[in-house]
Amino acid sequence: MSATLENKTAFITGAGSGIGRAIAEKFAKNGARVFVADFDEKNGAETAAAIGGNARFLACDVADQGSVRAAVAAAVEDTGRLDILVNNAGIAHIGTAISTEEDDFDRVMRVNVKGVYNCLHEVLPRMLEAGGGVVLNLASVASIAGLPDRFAYSTSKGAVFTMTLSVAADYIDQNIRCNCICPARVHTPFVDGYLAKNYPGREAEMFDKLSKAQPIGRMAKPSEIAALALYLCGEDSSFITGQAFEIDGGYMNIRR
Repeated sequence: MSATLENKTAFITGAGSGIGRAIAEKFAKNGARVFVADFDEKNGAETAAAIGGNARFLACDVADQGSVRAAVAAAVEDTGRLDILVNNAGIAHIGTAISTEEDDFDRVMRVNVKGVYNCLHEVLPRMLEAGGGVVLNLASVASIAGLPDRFAYSTSKGAVFTMTLSVAADYIDQNIRCNCICPARVHTPFVDGYLAKNYPGREAEMFDKLSKAQPIGRMAKPSEIAALALYLCGEDSSFITGQAFEIDGGYMNIRR
């Protein structure tokens, strides 16, 4: 595969750490001009600095449409166009329909659902002006499988999956493709922080347990998600739209 993004511009949300950072690094290494859009200014600036000349940090709160509008405008002012949007920013939550409080539910929806909408609302017109583009949404196996204690998170990621289908259908005749990735558990700083907070002194034990929940026996690496993202945003996938790609170590279809 000729995985090149030469002369392409990519707006990647939540790119300051984890999966988003891995995608930004991968895209930049393959020729793209990358906009590292993140709420966390410290992580975002560090990521852009580590990538170097092909990257620029843009402060962006995806839950705030005005913030997204300003960040997108700054990106377009810089390069004149946006070719790729990666909706990666998101937050997690643990709880059932009973234990999830209203404020928590609203917070997850505001970031994971409205955040994707805000970016689509602001970037799609820019893509239409430029004659086309590619949207990649980060969904989850929680979009398509029943996971215990993930009520709000699963609800939000189910919405990301169906937004993917809607955008793919609405813009298929205007040279805009839209797909989503549905990962199982990925080893990111979030996982380490979650274990430290909830299982102090038992981090190694619980890490092993979470890893073995995937039939393949381990969590995914952010770089593996980034490799799939590169393919789906490049020319080699030009016949693919409206699809959800499970990258899950066998979680959905293999049971041990």
